[in-house]
Amino acid sequence: MALPPSGPSVKRVHLVGICGTGMGSLAGLLADAGYEVRGSDEAVYPPMSTMLRDKGIRILEGYKAGNLDDRPELVVIGNIATKANPEAVAAGERGIPYLSMPQAIGRLFLEGRHSIVVAGTHGKTTTAGLMAWVLTSAGRDPSFLVGGVLKNFGRSYGLGKGADFVVEGDEYETAFFDKGPKFLHYRPQSTILTSVEYDHAEMYPDLLSVKEAFRRLVALVPPDGLLVYCADDPNVREVVQGARAALVPYGCGRGKGFRGEVRVAGADGMEFEVSRDGVLFGVFRSPLTGQHNLRNMLGVIAVAHHRGIGAVAIGEGLKTFAGMKRRQDVRGVAAGVTVVDDFAHHPTAVRATLAATRDRYPGRRIWAVFEPRTNTTRRSVFQEEYARSFDDAGHIVVAAVDHPERAPEGGRFSVEQLVADLRMRGKDADYIPAVPDIISHLVRETRRDDVVLVMSNGAFGGLHDQLLAALAARG
Repeated sequence: MALPPSGPSVKRVHLVGICGTGMGSLAGLLADAGYEVRGSDEAVYPPMSTMLRDKGIRILEGYKAGNLDDRPELVVIGNIATKANPEAVAAGERGIPYLSMPQAIGRLFLEGRHSIVVAGTHGKTTTAGLMAWVLTSAGRDPSFLVGGVLKNFGRSYGLGKGADFVVEGDEYETAFFDKGPKFLHYRPQSTILTSVEYDHAEMYPDLLSVKEAFRRLVALVPPDGLLVYCADDPNVREVVQGARAALVPYGCGRGKGFRGEVRVAGADGMEFEVSRDGVLFGVFRSPLTGQHNLRNMLGVIAVAHHRGIGAVAIGEGLKTFAGMKRRQDVRGVAAGVTVVDDFAHHPTAVRATLAATRDRYPGRRIWAVFEPRTNTTRRSVFQEEYARSFDDAGHIVVAAVDHPERAPEGGRFSVEQLVADLRMRGKDADYIPAVPDIISHLVRETRRDDVVLVMSNGAFGGLHDQLLAALAARG
């Protein structure tokens, strides 16, 4: 690979797989920074296609070697592309410089900025979004690139004039030519490590390999940097051993570092107090609920304090954070039934999201509707653990596994077994494969004041809007 020139000498950039969440956000950043941006993708559809075209970014349908005939100065290859992708092949054959998405972020945006990397198996999207908003609210005008849409901005990226750049550090592989985690390219100066658990079963054979990936991130934080870590997680405590950077722990209850305790929680969020090394740091309010979100906020508070932001300004940012789309996201209320959308798919995330929903809606019946859709949930690695993750739900509906053939035979997740295990635990659980039948079941069985929590990392066949419409028609 020929390394491209950096900074202002690059003018025209072509993105392979431009409509992916991360790639589309990078395209927006590049356009705002003054680059001439275009890209290619397959099955182009809103909302990403609309967002890109509204910014004047040209989208080419399909992957063709001819898309590079005018020789852009840089090609960014998304991790959706294989080594056989016609544009990836053409870039290599023609000597056109190319980078992965994380390499491009590091090379074109992080030089000279204070990179704040938020990493971990769970919570990194909300934590990174909150970090960006607290800095913004405090007048720091940060740049950010997050794997979800911040409701405060209506987008997942921003190019500010301040010194800070907040980036969500994903442990997923970088590209077909770089199988290492994305976060290795993000030049961390400050890092928040939220959690370390086994996930991405198609990439990591076991928990030890996941830990090793995070150890590589920890080793990147320089001696004059900051590593804020969740001390409630034993795997995190293990991974940060030997770090060169200053270590600051956080967690619930009492202990060293930044510690939080919830005073009250309900429909409007929660009030909580924070101590620093046993001394009261402040009392804060947030529209978020759940112990997992308390931990997310503690990590943000620790970094914000280190960056020179006072408790009052931090509190204003926490209080005014509107949240992330697809994270405890209320999609609507119809016939008195509240429909909430969440990205949760890992058993730990399912458990935490249901607990947070219980805190927000005390005394109300909670329906959990779950679609096994990720590469990990298609596999049987968490078959038994999922049955213990739905205890805070009154009723559970499990959809069919999305594309089960993508998991190896003999190691596939069984929805039927999950439902049987849930019933053995005394839960009201049903396996309903198809979205129309799920909607019919919910319209028939829900009642006023119920909460339907829909958990999927995909569109789930448009279930949310169709359910709200059907409930409205029911009256």
